[in-house]
Amino acid sequence: MSDNTTQPSYTLWQMVLYMLRLGALGFGGPVALVGYMHRDLVESRGWIGEADYKEGLALAQMAPGPLAAQLATYLGYVHYRLVGATLASVAFVLPSFLMVVALGWAYVDYGGLQWMQAVFYGVGAAVIGIIAISAQKLTKKSVGSDKLLWAIYLTLAAVTVITESEIAWLFISAGVINWLVRCPPKNWFGGPGLAAVLPVQLPHATGLVLSFDPGQLTQIAIFFAKAGAFVFGSGLAIVPFLYGGVVSEYHWLTEKQFVDAVAVAMITPGPVVITVGFIGYIVAGLPGACVASAATFLPCYLFTVIPAPYFKKYGKRPAIVAFVDGITAAAVGAIAGSVIVIAQRSIVDVPTALLAISATALLWKFKKLQEPVIVLGAALLGMLLFPLMHH
Repeated sequence: MSDNTTQPSYTLWQMVLYMLRLGALGFGGPVALVGYMHRDLVESRGWIGEADYKEGLALAQMAPGPLAAQLATYLGYVHYRLVGATLASVAFVLPSFLMVVALGWAYVDYGGLQWMQAVFYGVGAAVIGIIAISAQKLTKKSVGSDKLLWAIYLTLAAVTVITESEIAWLFISAGVINWLVRCPPKNWFGGPGLAAVLPVQLPHATGLVLSFDPGQLTQIAIFFAKAGAFVFGSGLAIVPFLYGGVVSEYHWLTEKQFVDAVAVAMITPGPVVITVGFIGYIVAGLPGACVASAATFLPCYLFTVIPAPYFKKYGKRPAIVAFVDGITAAAVGAIAGSVIVIAQRSIVDVPTALLAISATALLWKFKKLQEPVIVLGAALLGMLLFPLMHH
C-alpha cells in the first residue's frame, strides 16, 4: 500500500458511509462503479493513492468474483486492513441486497403483478443496450489491438453463445496460454512465479461437501460458492454461469423467472451479482437469499484479502501481468457473448427490439448519459407498452 505509515486522511467510518452510499445509488454495472470509485476516492477526495487504486483493480481483475465488490474490499483494506476490508465490502453489498430481497418478496407474493411484468418487459430489453456498451468499453480497454487477446476473446464469446453457460477452465486456460506465449518460463522451478499470487481454487474442496446428500440450502451454498469462485471480471459474467445451473441443471427457476432476476439486478444499484439474492429468495425464501449472497461474496472477499499482501510484492511480474491479461480478455469475451444470450430471451417482439436498439444508440451517442435514466425510461415505456402488447 502507498505509505501506510502515514495517517489516512479519512476515518474508517467515512469510508463505510461512502461505500453504503455507492451501494445504494451506484447504477451502471461494474465498469461504472469502478469508475465512480476512482473519481470519488482518488481524484476528488484523495483518500486513496493512484498506485493503490491500480493495484486493487489489477487484483480484482485477476481474482475470480465480482469486480466492483472486490475493488471496494481492497480499498477498505488499503489503510484499515482486515476490519476496513470487511466493513467496506459489507457496506457496498448491503443496500442492494435489501432491495433485491424486498423485490423478491413482492415478486413471490404478487408474482403476476402486471406492473412488475411490465417494468421487466421494458427494462429487460434496455439492459441489453447497457451490457452491450459495457462490453464495448471493456473490449477497447482490455483487448485493444492485441491479436492473441482477440483470439481468446472471440473464442470465449462464441463458446458462451453456443453453450449459454460459462466454462470455468477456459478462463484459466486463457490466462495460461497468454502467459506461455508472452513470457515462456525460462526456469520452470525457480523463484515464485504465478503460484505466488494465484488464489487457491475452492472447487477441490467442494468434492468433500458433495459426498453426502445435501439439503436445498446446502445445494444453494455449494452452487453459489462455485459461481463466486469461478466468475471473472464483470458481475455480468456471472449471468451465463448462473443460467447453466439455476435453469438448466437444477430447474430452480423457469427461463422467464431467470430473465426477471437479471432485470432485478439491473434496476437495483450496486453490484450486478446481487441478483443471486433475488434468485435465492425465489428458491428458498429469506434463508435462501442470505445463503446465496453469502456464498457468492465469500470467495470474492477471501480472494481479495488473502493475496493482498503478496500482490504488492509480486503483482508486477511479467508472467502474472500476462496471466491477468489472458483471463481479462476471456471474461470480456464471455460478457460480449452473454449480450446475445440475454437478447434471445428479452427481445420477444418489435417494441422490445426497438427498446434494445434505442438504449444502445443513446448510450453510444451520449457518453455522459447515466444508466439509471435509461432504466427509468425503459420501465415507464414498458408500463405503457406491455398492456397494449398483451391485452
